[in-house]
Amino acid sequence: MLDLQKWRDDTPGTKHNIHLNNAGASLMPTPVIEAIKDQIDLESIMGGYEAAGFRQDLVDSFYSSAAALFGTQSRNIAFTSNATDAYNRALSSIDFNQGDVILTSSNDYVSNFVAFLSLQKRLGIKIKIVDNLPTGEIDLQALKSDIEKYKPVLFSLTHIPTNSGLIQPVKPAGEICRSYDMIYLVDGCQSAGQLNVDVSDIGCDFYSATFRKFLRGPRGAGFLYVSDRMLNQGRYPLYLDMRGADWVEEGDFHLHDHAKRFEDWENSYANLFGATAAIKYALEVGMPVIEKRCRFLAEKMRSQLSDIDGIRILDRGLEKGAIVTAHTTKVEKNQLKAALKKEKINCSFGSPLNALIDFKEKGIDWIVRFAPHYYNSEEEIATPVRIIKSLLEA
Repeated sequence: MLDLQKWRDDTPGTKHNIHLNNAGASLMPTPVIEAIKDQIDLESIMGGYEAAGFRQDLVDSFYSSAAALFGTQSRNIAFTSNATDAYNRALSSIDFNQGDVILTSSNDYVSNFVAFLSLQKRLGIKIKIVDNLPTGEIDLQALKSDIEKYKPVLFSLTHIPTNSGLIQPVKPAGEICRSYDMIYLVDGCQSAGQLNVDVSDIGCDFYSATFRKFLRGPRGAGFLYVSDRMLNQGRYPLYLDMRGADWVEEGDFHLHDHAKRFEDWENSYANLFGATAAIKYALEVGMPVIEKRCRFLAEKMRSQLSDIDGIRILDRGLEKGAIVTAHTTKVEKNQLKAALKKEKINCSFGSPLNALIDFKEKGIDWIVRFAPHYYNSEEEIATPVRIIKSLLEA
């Protein structure tokens, strides 16, 4: 059931802006804000180490809450400082050799591609991109063919690209990866908190995400899911610290048997408690409710924008999420940006630096991106549409 007024009352930022940049960073609800402030206050009185120890039960609840939200166990969750940090920790646990192949999609996140290119320069790995269907998703038959042809070590897939509303078929891709006993890394940066995600159902080995986006948590907080298969294989990040292993003798260390081996000993407990509050808030609202509301608002916005002469909707995919991207040649990007900013509408603008291959395929040099969330009203969705329509018809 919708409880829009409560969600908005719990979100102070809605009184100041029309916030449609949830794919960048969502507005935090009051319980998240208070959790962060409470820990900072406690640290100022007790000291950082002492405050963390004093609230050990709440520390533990982060892992159990995250496990409940994403369909796994506490031992499979690691807290990280952001999504890219989580992704790179997973990536660094793979012992690549010269000539090894990484399979990925043309819509994977820019930072992932940069990491692959770094591995290519340093280690001589090869990067192969799986073909897409005409609708935009990866071609699952092409994935099978590429696995058989290239014998890749890893398949990396971004669940929802940052530059498009496209939802990739992560579950059937997982079934294919399992059938070939291949490592499967899913970037869930835009899907966590937006879709009802069950990592066990997806069948991935790693799932990385952030809290600042659709999970409505603080910046500087992310997480990594690590499957039992990866843990049992003894995988660990390239740079361990004492959070992940014990220094048992001068020439050796002993790995911890849970995903915390992917963490650092030092982290922000204020952000960890904010992340915990964000998870609990999402569980209270209910992920099926959140997903349905997000997709409804996004589709409504796409429909309204598509009625404007001169606007091109760029989102592809049989399944689309709560990221709405568009382009126009009738006004300059900066003119549109200024018009939206004047009305206190938060959104974002992307360039080819964000998604080089996708921009080339679409023949564009910029996009405007709107990302509604369940706490947005239908009136808020209509406001930027009205402004764009007025601007283009002037």
